[in-house]
Amino acid sequence: MKRALILDLDNTIYPVSSIADNLFAQFYALLEQDPDIDSSLIEASKEELTRRPFQHVADEFNFSTALKNKGAQLLKTITYDKPMQPYADYHHIQKISLDKFLVTTGFTNLQYSKVKQLGIEKDFKEIHVVDPEVSPKTKLDIFKELMEKYDYQPADVLIIGDDPQSEIKAALALGIDTFLYDPNNIHPTAITTFRGNDLEKVLAII
Repeated sequence: MKRALILDLDNTIYPVSSIADNLFAQFYALLEQDPDIDSSLIEASKEELTRRPFQHVADEFNFSTALKNKGAQLLKTITYDKPMQPYADYHHIQKISLDKFLVTTGFTNLQYSKVKQLGIEKDFKEIHVVDPEVSPKTKLDIFKELMEKYDYQPADVLIIGDDPQSEIKAALALGIDTFLYDPNNIHPTAITTFRGNDLEKVLAII
């Protein structure tokens, strides 16, 4: 039996697409006006921003240094204050009585504002924001720290997330079971211990 769950935030507890237009409006304007980006990549980069951290998207799409700096400066200062709703199946996670931790990558103020708007602070024993702008730590580092702090063995923990190259990859490297949450079947061949399109399936694993 598991002793703890570690969850991602974006596209795991709520869909980023539900807030993207409001959240990224100012950055989208910068992106569309940037003379150095290939115009054919603008829509693809916007789509990736709903799935992955800004820094990773900026590197993949070769944003100019100026655009990276302007984008980072903008996004690290904003917060989100409009209504947000978690996925309808998130209530299955809320009723689980195990220790629960939230580990999310992004800009610190922005990520905490999303947690506040979702009203999920009390669901978690600890909340950690992995912010590349302020620390070199990764999700793998945080997972290791939590395991050491609470004396968890790999078999005690289940990590739940949507990104095979982020929390899922880090967890597998530590020998921890993973649940890839993929409601739109975006990653049908990704390596993971478990997968599903409904968080209710987690109940049968723990």
